[in-house]
Amino acid sequence: MKLFQCQVCAQPLFFENTLCEKCGHSLGYEPNDRRLLALDPAPESQGDLWVEAGSSTRRWRLCANAAHDVCNWLICDGDSDIFCRSCQHNRTIPNLTDPANQQRWQKLESAKHRLTYTLIALGLPLTTRPTDPEGLLFDLLEDSGPNAPVLTGHDDGLITINLAEADDQEREKRRTDMGEAYRTLLGHVRHEVGHWYWNKLVRDDGRLDAFRAVFGDERDDYGAALQRHYANGAAPDWQMRFVSPYASSHPWEDFAETFAHYLHIVDTLETANAFGLAVRPRIRDAGELTAEMNFDPHRSKDVSQLIDAWLPLSFAVNSLNRSMGQPDLYPFVLSPGAIEKLGFIHTMVHEQDQRRLHELRRA
Repeated sequence: MKLFQCQVCAQPLFFENTLCEKCGHSLGYEPNDRRLLALDPAPESQGDLWVEAGSSTRRWRLCANAAHDVCNWLICDGDSDIFCRSCQHNRTIPNLTDPANQQRWQKLESAKHRLTYTLIALGLPLTTRPTDPEGLLFDLLEDSGPNAPVLTGHDDGLITINLAEADDQEREKRRTDMGEAYRTLLGHVRHEVGHWYWNKLVRDDGRLDAFRAVFGDERDDYGAALQRHYANGAAPDWQMRFVSPYASSHPWEDFAETFAHYLHIVDTLETANAFGLAVRPRIRDAGELTAEMNFDPHRSKDVSQLIDAWLPLSFAVNSLNRSMGQPDLYPFVLSPGAIEKLGFIHTMVHEQDQRRLHELRRA
């Protein structure tokens, strides 16, 4: 994530901010240029159009979900959509007659908007329906009535998220019950969208043989594989080949877990770069623990550049967390086998981005 600041008063801002507390300007995020804009009401508008502070060349509308205080993204005036590039993927939103659902939805949208931010930055396709029969959709459902029980998962482009995952206490209980080292809303949406990109960029884009050579054969019975995993646990040698125990259950889950970790790494490295972080341990022979976060991870040509920065950074931040009595920020060890799979994801993502840029130049 980039570091944002108000163009009017230079106040540092968070991605989700809707108001600059220092100068009072309304804020809106413009996803195409990845900028958080300070806004003024557009001249002679009825209060629904905005311009960037100090400029009147372009007019913007806020996403319709801004009315629910769950979105601060902008839409160019003249665009027929009423929802932004993130919210237009919603099919079902929570039942807002329950006041508690409002806060849960805010947390879910924060995670989903951060996901969309990274997907756009990487140049990955984001199709919607009805333009694509398997376009990306989200159902944000609660365990009640005909929806009980809600299982978080993916089905041909439809991602279902159980609203209970936005309750910190309930999510922590599920993490403990399932013996997981890490469980977050952002982790959920990154994992589930990984399944969608398997369909789009592996199954439908001619990469099945390359995928099977690295991850294994996805034609292995999926239901039976999950039953074995829940009955017997992870593969005994999972740490040598997988990013997490769950990744060892089936090649589809291995891909989705690895894809999620790739997004974890890229987004966190961008944040570290935005803050000018570097890791220079004051110990003897600290070469492998030394790193400069001085590059754009979305444009890194080789996965080794990401890993060479990530390993020292995650070790340093885990050490800081332990100094505060907190769990490790990144409670995983990346084996050579897992890094090879991250390399597959990296190559796939950048091949897709290069193809997109080539098509834009031809147009």
